[in-house]
Amino acid sequence: MTPTLDRLIASTTEIDPPLAALDLPTLRANAADLVRRAGGTPVRVASKSVRCRAVLQVALGENLTAAGGFRGIMAYSLREAIWLARHGAQDILMGYPTADRGALAELAAEPELLNRITLMVDSDDHLDFVSAAAGTTSLRARLCIDVDASLRLGPVHIGVRRSPLREPSAVAAFAKRAAARGFAVVGVMFYEAQIAGLPDSSPPIGWMKRASAKELATRRGAVVNAVQSEVGALEIVNSGGTGSLEVSSADPVVTEVTAGSGLYVPTLFDRYRSFRPHPSLYFALSTVRRPAPGIATLFGGGYIASGPAGRSRMPAPMWPTGLKLLRNEGAGEVQTPVTGRAAADLGIGDRVWFRHAKAGELCERFTEVHLVESDGSRTAVPTYRGEGQCFG
Repeated sequence: MTPTLDRLIASTTEIDPPLAALDLPTLRANAADLVRRAGGTPVRVASKSVRCRAVLQVALGENLTAAGGFRGIMAYSLREAIWLARHGAQDILMGYPTADRGALAELAAEPELLNRITLMVDSDDHLDFVSAAAGTTSLRARLCIDVDASLRLGPVHIGVRRSPLREPSAVAAFAKRAAARGFAVVGVMFYEAQIAGLPDSSPPIGWMKRASAKELATRRGAVVNAVQSEVGALEIVNSGGTGSLEVSSADPVVTEVTAGSGLYVPTLFDRYRSFRPHPSLYFALSTVRRPAPGIATLFGGGYIASGPAGRSRMPAPMWPTGLKLLRNEGAGEVQTPVTGRAAADLGIGDRVWFRHAKAGELCERFTEVHLVESDGSRTAVPTYRGEGQCFG
């Protein structure tokens, strides 16, 4: 058992599961490691990987702005961005486009929100939608352009399907059109998921990641130069993720990198070579039945992570050691059977501790997280859900 998990277990013995607990010393160490790996480039916190304002405050400070190598928030929903701005956040970059007409109208009606929130776009259709929702063709909204950062090898596309904009000339032409319509083009973003989101599990993947980094470093600089020739100096050149901080920050044209999962370190980050994982967030379930001598059934637990379906998206039992999920049931909606050498010793009410496969998604399953300090003291804080917020 790790010191982190030992501390969480000892400090939550009187709380009935299901419960989620976060070790603050480990979280702070992870935050410091993200800053170290970024090599002096500011780190923007991806809120989708956190989904708890109290944790954002640990990284960014009480005003959710910047502290200790961090810079602002990358939000995943415009309603979330507005909500965070009303709680003090000063610098919020949208990580994705929005089609929320009500939220866009709210943004357009308040100059302070327009100053604090930067929208993400990648097409003229986005510009049309924003203008229509805002009810004006002269909205001075801040825009960041999402640029395709995938690797193309002939007809093969390696990476996620995001922006249709890729080549410098196309991005610059779009920036020029946006500026001509009165928008303030302040940044460009490149998310290289094929580098940041894949573990270093084989030599071919390592080769692909190196090839992608080399190609993107050249094209990213060309895109930035082309855009700046049309709209002037950019405030934001954003890139990277928890798995690619060193690669992204090494490019001098990048002004900031983004990370969030590295604060919690879920199981999908266990096989990276660029950093050593130190999980800080766990959850516990209670044993509620014994259907067979070698099986214990737990209450709840069907917290399956998003992405391609498979065992890598399942929660992983961590304590007691030697437990595993049943192949035919996995983690269930209201019950999760476990087997293995420790299952025979689990009695009714005994708890099993798990890690989730992806970071902030666990907070969608809990209304509160128990923050545990180095001395074992504990504070319960609300997640987004606990504050009555659900942003999708």
